Amino acid sequence: MTKVSFNNNNKPFANTLRNRVNDYFKTRNISNTGNRRLYIKSIILVTFAVGIYITLIFFPLPIWVACVLCILLGINFAAIGFNIMHEGGHQSFSKKAWLNTVSAYTLNMLGGTIYFWKQKHNINHHTYTNVDGLDHDIDIKFMRTHTDQPRKWFHRFQFAYWFLLYGISYIAWVMFQDFEKYFSGKMGNKAIRKAMPLREHVIFWGTKLGYTTVYLVIPILMVGWLPALVGWLIAGISCGFCLAVVFQLAHVVEGTQFPVADPDTGKIEQEWMVHQLSTTANFATGSRFISWLLGGLNFQVEHHLFPRISHVHYPAINKLVKATCKEYNVAYIEHRTMGHAFLSHLRHIHVLGKR
Repeated sequence: MTKVSFNNNNKPFANTLRNRVNDYFKTRNISNTGNRRLYIKSIILVTFAVGIYITLIFFPLPIWVACVLCILLGINFAAIGFNIMHEGGHQSFSKKAWLNTVSAYTLNMLGGTIYFWKQKHNINHHTYTNVDGLDHDIDIKFMRTHTDQPRKWFHRFQFAYWFLLYGISYIAWVMFQDFEKYFSGKMGNKAIRKAMPLREHVIFWGTKLGYTTVYLVIPILMVGWLPALVGWLIAGISCGFCLAVVFQLAHVVEGTQFPVADPDTGKIEQEWMVHQLSTTANFATGSRFISWLLGGLNFQVEHHLFPRISHVHYPAINKLVKATCKEYNVAYIEHRTMGHAFLSHLRHIHVLGKR
């Protein structure tokens, strides 16, 4: 495949927007990383996760209470990913590099591999958003997310089985896809194989051993294999559903584009920032609760334009982005509520399954 690039020779929109955002932080003399609000929220999320885990493992509970706590634990894991890991992975959690590293490695504490995530997410997804073959986040097994993907006979039923795939996505990621990447050395089917440093080999196996011990072995020893396995599945499905839905509402809805590079030149005829706006959508930006829980990922447009800026600043940045888009006549995709975005996603995959 020809290396894909963007038409950045003349980029007045990007220059104007960057200058305005830089001026916002400069005139207020504030850092673009996280602040006390983020750190307090992080402590709350981690404390709740540890508390729920201890309660499930060491205290006798009615079955229905245990099931509810497992659901809450899965949601809590997703919230840690949205608010702590994601910020650390983008180096926006703190001005201190070591604190970004610690927060990024919360992914490994949840069974994932930050080394793989940074390549797949920071490089592939953020650079080539919604570009087939390069953004592996839109390459979902058994799902057709855009028209350039071949339509298989089973896609006509994807409007009915999507919830199953989204639910198992976290478990599949931790228990299968990471191993697929590890042994293949590739982030996706069309990716180039890369050698893995020795340090990362050690971290990978340590992570998988730790995850298995904490979330399967210890629970089995404490509460028995059946309750432990059922609880692990409930928490994993709850987490996976949250993670998958938030991503889909940001990129796989009506109105978002899936640009194709010129086959000869490998160039996409948009400046990079305009490309991000055409492939990304916001939702429910007026809801403080959703913004708090999702780590500002409902402000996905602002995140893709400025991934090194912490989500605590997105509401203010949002105003600058919208004003600049209006000035340069650049489309800005946004759904008023999460429900509206969710229905838009369902309509999108339903249409793609039919034709």
